[in-house]
Amino acid sequence: MDKAKEATHRITVCTNCRHVGAPCHPGLKLLKHLQAAIAQAGAALSDDFSLEGSVCMAGCERPCTVAFQATAKATYLFGDIAGEADIEALASFGELYRDRPDGLTREGERPKMLDGKTLARIPAAIVSAERQAALLQ
Repeated sequence: MDKAKEATHRITVCTNCRHVGAPCHPGLKLLKHLQAAIAQAGAALSDDFSLEGSVCMAGCERPCTVAFQATAKATYLFGDIAGEADIEALASFGELYRDRPDGLTREGERPKMLDGKTLARIPAAIVSAERQAALLQ
């Protein structure tokens, strides 16, 4: 089984700009540095995350954008990621996110370098469906 299928969490970096119809070089560079940081963090983190690039993630006004996702967890979308300056903060957030059963974090718990960079926190679909069913009963 390949590593992407084994990993329980996914980090996605916007690597293709729809505005210019070409690869986003800052996003590609960010992905490369993030892959190295996750690998350097050791197996405890690198085995839990797959990393991939993606076409436009609609954060064009606040590039570079990075998403954290996992089944039954909230999804986070961060923007204004400043390349190498934010790599350590993203890796730290990855650990926090991995360790939360629902993925939910408060802004004050996230690394300071990510302050004001949260574009969206989307509740897990499965959690939302369960809450909705409970409300209807």
